[in-house]
Amino acid sequence: IDEIKKEKGIENIDVIIGGPPCQAYSLVGRAQSSHMVVPMEDDPRNELYKMYVQFLNKYKPRMFVFENVAGIKSARGGQAFKNLQMYMKRVGYEICYDELNAHDFGVLQSRKRVIIVGWLKGTGYDYPSFEVIHSNAEVWDLLKDLPALNPGDEAREHTMKDMSRLKDYVKENNIRIKSDVLTGHIARPHTAQDIEIYKRAIDMWFENKRHERLKYDDLPEDLKTHKNRTSFVDRFKVVEGDMDHCHTILAHLSKDGHYFIHPDIEQHRSITVREAARIQSFPDNYYFEGPRTAQFVQVGNAVPPMMAKVIADKIKEQLEK
Repeated sequence: IDEIKKEKGIENIDVIIGGPPCQAYSLVGRAQSSHMVVPMEDDPRNELYKMYVQFLNKYKPRMFVFENVAGIKSARGGQAFKNLQMYMKRVGYEICYDELNAHDFGVLQSRKRVIIVGWLKGTGYDYPSFEVIHSNAEVWDLLKDLPALNPGDEAREHTMKDMSRLKDYVKENNIRIKSDVLTGHIARPHTAQDIEIYKRAIDMWFENKRHERLKYDDLPEDLKTHKNRTSFVDRFKVVEGDMDHCHTILAHLSKDGHYFIHPDIEQHRSITVREAARIQSFPDNYYFEGPRTAQFVQVGNAVPPMMAKVIADKIKEQLEK
């Protein structure tokens, strides 16, 4: 930041946007904490919000946006969130927060996050008001124009010139344009056992449109490999292709894809990095670096760009008054 200020002759910072890693505050992370080498309560990432406040104190932006999982409000019995607000106020900011859902910003995903907005005391700014944006699209609209893959396959089409299969939602939100090069559309390999489970899960979801989830304990014995049959019984979950939103894309995708099964039974696989990125509303021209595991983490931890843009536009409106 100092180098950029120096190079571009910038004196003052208008906005700082960010947030510490969220795993230490997530409800899922806390549920798994007892199985970890370092329990979540002792995770050093719990204290990283103090680093964020150091940036506020040094650069004194007129406004800031802080994003994190909803679980931050209850972490450490609510004390972590109280401390965070205290530190922000101590360095000169008025703050307000709300729990927002990406689905209300036009994203085809249910994704609840706490968004804190702060402004320097005396500036008269306020927490933005957001109009609910829901489209008539289905999650299928994000997936159907992408090349079909079997487990372990990689898309051979590098340029995406055929626009005839594109759904309106994808075109209207510039998720794909004619010049885009397709990257990250590589399917994980799966065992025959997992493929059979995936098919059963997809069948259950779409049968008579009942939207039933597969319970792990309902599987035949020859398909069960986990000893734990009392918790995480919904460890196999189909992406809700025929609905206007799906469940939250998580960084856990880096470990396995059981919780994000592609809704097409003919493909019987978990979703690719590109499919996860589309559900997050990333445009196809966004390239994720590193190995596939790192790419899934980047996608799963991100704020959906469509949601981020609406928030940024509202912040910009206030700063320009």
